[in-house]
Amino acid sequence: GEVPVGAVLVRDEKILGEGYNTLIRDHDPSAHAEMVAIRTAAAAAGNYRLPGTTLYVTLEPCAMCAGAIVLARIDRVVYAAADPRTGAAQSVFRVLDNPALNHRCKVLGGVLAEESSAMLRAFFRARR
Repeated sequence: GEVPVGAVLVRDEKILGEGYNTLIRDHDPSAHAEMVAIRTAAAAAGNYRLPGTTLYVTLEPCAMCAGAIVLARIDRVVYAAADPRTGAAQSVFRVLDNPALNHRCKVLGGVLAEESSAMLRAFFRARR
């Protein structure tokens, strides 16, 4: 099954978009939770730029998702578990707050990290 990652995009305490991994179901390598939430929010807002928003996600975004976050002008990203293999917020790369880019996000990692990490560990343990 899908790796259990979920994301919610919020502005002014209202959910604009939400998503979870659907890569396998949709045969789409870009169908990460963050991408699904951003697409849903952009459609609802009628604009691909999403200033004033915060993205909450259970796993640190990868490089693809971090790139989309920057392009969407999301203000803040809050993630639970760090991803030491592909994390592009703080673990492997620092895309979201990179001074070389024209937009930078505030980043807060480690919120409910143990709970999210335990869920991911249980998922991968069951697959072995």
